[in-house]
Amino acid sequence: MPHVVPVVPAPLVVEPADAPPYVVSAATTVVVAAADAAHPADHPAVPAAVLAADLLGRSGGHAVPLRFDDPGVPGAVHVRLLDGGRDADGAVDDLPAGDEAYRVVAGEHGVQLDARTPEGLVHAVVTLRQLLHERPDGVVEVPAVRIVDAPRYAWRGLSLDVARHFVSVPDLKVVIGLLGHYKLNVLHLHLTDDQAWRLDLPSRPELVRRSSAHSVGGDPGGHYTAADWAEILTYAHARGVRVVPEIDVPGHVNAAQHAYGELTPGGEPTEEYLGIEVGFSRLHDDLPATHAFLADVFGDLARMTPGPYVHVGGDEVLTMAPDEYARLVRAAAHAVAAHGKSVVAWQEAAHVPGLPPGTVVQLWDDRADPAPFVAAAHAGARLLLSPGSRVYLDMKYDADFPLGLEWAGHVELRDAYAWEPADVLPGLPEGAVVGVEAAVWTETLRTLDDLTTMLLPRLAAVAEVAWSVPERRDWADLTRRLTAHGAYWDRLGLAWYRSPQGVWDDPAS
Repeated sequence: MPHVVPVVPAPLVVEPADAPPYVVSAATTVVVAAADAAHPADHPAVPAAVLAADLLGRSGGHAVPLRFDDPGVPGAVHVRLLDGGRDADGAVDDLPAGDEAYRVVAGEHGVQLDARTPEGLVHAVVTLRQLLHERPDGVVEVPAVRIVDAPRYAWRGLSLDVARHFVSVPDLKVVIGLLGHYKLNVLHLHLTDDQAWRLDLPSRPELVRRSSAHSVGGDPGGHYTAADWAEILTYAHARGVRVVPEIDVPGHVNAAQHAYGELTPGGEPTEEYLGIEVGFSRLHDDLPATHAFLADVFGDLARMTPGPYVHVGGDEVLTMAPDEYARLVRAAAHAVAAHGKSVVAWQEAAHVPGLPPGTVVQLWDDRADPAPFVAAAHAGARLLLSPGSRVYLDMKYDADFPLGLEWAGHVELRDAYAWEPADVLPGLPEGAVVGVEAAVWTETLRTLDDLTTMLLPRLAAVAEVAWSVPERRDWADLTRRLTAHGAYWDRLGLAWYRSPQGVWDDPAS
């Protein structure tokens, strides 16, 4: 059995047993407790069971069958949804509170994956994946262990800029896979900016026809069709990840104005912009076309995207009076709310009165005066924490690193880990922080290798901050657990940074 139980994020309860491991073999079978269902194959536990069977089959090198309620199968992996506070054997449900809680119990004679919801079962499968260990003789095993777990925050995400450099659907699936592997459950896609517009919307086809061909510096661009978008959403949902789309207004809008000249005071389209400066473009409240545009694009986006949230941007509008800014942010927010969605906006929107109840305000610059955010929280807003000096993963690891920017300083592995969300904004009411979200902006990131190099290993550290309670977080313990993850990234063929702050296996061994 490995000396370290390499689960990241750190679970609430980890109880290794001094007992033989579970061995994945040709006899391994996944069993779903669904005998009482009229149509067992439609049981809500089945998608997680399929993920488990696929995982074990690929790990062990042979197909793993899926069965329904066959307690006589020796050495089975049982997947169960707990019902009414008790499990299938009538035992009391001892899981922590919350819909995402789960339990994994592994031993020589089998594995048990339990949760109250399908979402929790996906977390159990992810933990099982991290527990798998290949011995030198090629046998794959799971250490004897009991894990009981639930997240600290409900929102655990990554904001990914696909506007400055386009991220293709296959590459986006790699990122989604990493999110799922670290129990991050939100992919926030920054779909529009001055350089490009990346999602085809039925009401405004010229946005992608005229403003998606390029990326920063003239690099190739691209966009997501409606079919691409549906594929992304389906792929993410199967891995417990919801997509929160962002159309950034009333600034960062040069790509929109390049496609539709009616959004400019002179009525003429702007020139394409492929630099990286910010703050120079803006919508205009006194143009009739502006409000029709906001209603159209946010209406399309809401209809195309299941889930409760749509992000309206709102950052870095440097050439607009506060009252006009407030009117335009409210207009975008009301367009979102009209379709039954909750609003997310960057931190500048904390100054705007009259936003819909429950608006999520995303903090990105932790140098800002906390007073407006505390006031917004007391007025009913919720806070999403993305402090640039900790979780902006496009920041360079150090001054000599070839990728990334430096405006928020350098963010090494320990910087991304050694901070406490509850201390970022003193004075917030209880429960005001909805979660933690890392961010990666792509001004300097051209390829999937560039992107994963900036994400790994820091994304795993941020995931633990978002998931694990403070008393379960320990820097030295994290570095020990991450060692196995470096080997996992190598097996996947991912580019990553061997931070000198980590403890990594010799790649030549």
